[in-house]
Amino acid sequence: MQTTTVDVPTGDGVADAYLARPDGDGPFPAVLFFTDAFGLRPAMAGMAERIAARGYVVLVPNLFYRAGRAPLIDLSTLADADRRGALFKQLRPMMRALTPEVAARDSAAYLDFLARQPGVASGPAAITGYCMGGMNALRAVEAHPDRIVAAAVFHAGRLVTDAPDSPHLAVGSVAGELYFGHAHRDPSMTAGQIATLDKALDAAGVTYRSEVYTGAAHGYTQSDTPVYDERAAERHWAALFDLLDRTFRR
Repeated sequence: MQTTTVDVPTGDGVADAYLARPDGDGPFPAVLFFTDAFGLRPAMAGMAERIAARGYVVLVPNLFYRAGRAPLIDLSTLADADRRGALFKQLRPMMRALTPEVAARDSAAYLDFLARQPGVASGPAAITGYCMGGMNALRAVEAHPDRIVAAAVFHAGRLVTDAPDSPHLAVGSVAGELYFGHAHRDPSMTAGQIATLDKALDAAGVTYRSEVYTGAAHGYTQSDTPVYDERAAERHWAALFDLLDRTFRR
C-alpha cells in the first residue's frame, strides 16, 4: 500500500488531497472519494486505504480547498454530539460555495489528475461520496457521464430539494450505474424525498439500487463521529465493493 498527500491543480487553485494506491504496477481502476463536510482527516485516509487495498487507486480531495488546506476547522470535538452544530455553522458557508458549476469544474480537474497517475487504468473512473460528498458525487456523475461509470452515494442529504438545480432533476444525463445507501434517520433525506429521487431515476431509465439502512443515522459510516454505526458501515462496504468489482469486472 502506498499513501501520500498530493496537490491537485484546478482552474481555481490547488486542492490538497490524499492519494492511496496498491503496491504493484497495475493498471488499477481509479476511484474518486468525496468526504463529508468535515473533510480530510485520518478516518477518511483509512477508508481510502481500505478501497485501495481492494485494487484501486483512490483520490480524496479537499473539497473546500478554496478556503485553505485541510483541516480548515478544529476537529478535536468531532466526537462530541453536542458540538456538531457549532462545527456545521463554521462549515456552512463553504458548503454553500460548492455550486453545481463548481462541483462539475472541480470534478473534471480531479479526474484529469487521476488519469495522469502512473499505473491507473485507462477509461472511466468510479466515485463514492458521503453526506455532503454524496450530493457532490451525484453532481459529478451528472456532469461527466462519459468519465464516471459508477457512483456510490451514502447517507447523502439534499438530493431532492425545491430548487431549480436540485440534483434529482439532472439524473437524466447519467449513463453509468448508481447506488444509494440512505440513512433511515436523516431529516435531510426523508422517505418522501427518497421516493421522489427513485421516481426521477426510473423516469430517466437509470440503472440504480436504492436502499434504506434501517436504524442508521445520517453519517453512519463515519467512525470518528457519534453517529457511527458499525453494522451499517460494514453493509456499506459490501455494497460499495459489489458495485466497484462488478463495474471493473474484478
